[in-house]
Amino acid sequence: MAEIGYAVETRALTKRYGRVLAVNQLNLQVPRGALFGFIGPNGAGKTTTLRMLAGLLDATSGEVWVAGQRVDRDLRASHRLIGYMPDFFGVYDGMLVWEYLDFFARCYGLPAARRQTMVGELLDLVNLTDKRDANVQALSRGMQQRLCLAHALVHDPQILLLDEPASGLDPRARIEMRELLKELAAMGKTILVSSHILAELAEMCSAVGIIEKGALVACGATAEIRRKLQASRLVRARFLADETGAREWVRAVGCGEPRLVPEANQTGTTLELEIAGGDEATAETLAQLIARGARIADFREAGNPLEDLFLQLTEPESKA
Repeated sequence: MAEIGYAVETRALTKRYGRVLAVNQLNLQVPRGALFGFIGPNGAGKTTTLRMLAGLLDATSGEVWVAGQRVDRDLRASHRLIGYMPDFFGVYDGMLVWEYLDFFARCYGLPAARRQTMVGELLDLVNLTDKRDANVQALSRGMQQRLCLAHALVHDPQILLLDEPASGLDPRARIEMRELLKELAAMGKTILVSSHILAELAEMCSAVGIIEKGALVACGATAEIRRKLQASRLVRARFLADETGAREWVRAVGCGEPRLVPEANQTGTTLELEIAGGDEATAETLAQLIARGARIADFREAGNPLEDLFLQLTEPESKA
């Protein structure tokens, strides 16, 4: 029996295509109710893993458990627990939006009265109510992605497996998709989402798994992974002072020699400083600067923590 606290768990999950080892002894745990980011370079094994989790691809060896059930022992029951959205779902020609959802609801055996209510609820959830009677082919790429997410939800699954759901979307459509995933997580769904847009994953995910060459190299809360791997923080601070004054404040709190960051159309001086330690050390440095009279307009981590971890844990020569 899989650990009760996990919505998704794999044990030594392995997939080979002839001599190619696509997924190698993967031990992944996704807690119930998590919005979990699954990231890795192109060709790392993300899509292969998601297909095995969804029960659409047989593993060479190992086990997949969803909501406490082993997937390969009862595929029909597992499929009812899972909503799967590939990186490109596609839509059928000649169907209206409501017909598209109704068709898949019929496939799951939903009665007519429930289908009618469900179609309305899902269109409202994905903000497509005004497109109810539109032809699916007439929808924009972003609208089609939202419709396909609604398709994955027709049977009200506990777990969503989403493979690059924001792929090919413009910035506004990506924001809409991100907010929709947050809303689904707030509704109690467990969501495992793969993406290359690391800044967005860092914003919304409660935990991540990083895969490289088919093997899991890190898994857990981003802050916890970073704490284990990184002994210092890089912080960018904008002081309301000239460069000389700003540097004196930084030296006074023991941060060494900071780097000047040229910024257009900004008042004051922006410096990048390295702080030994984690959150507590960062908070203490800020408190000391303020206590010494430093006037600070902005104080934040430089770069993106998730991107930093990704670059640290994966090899630059990885190819698609």
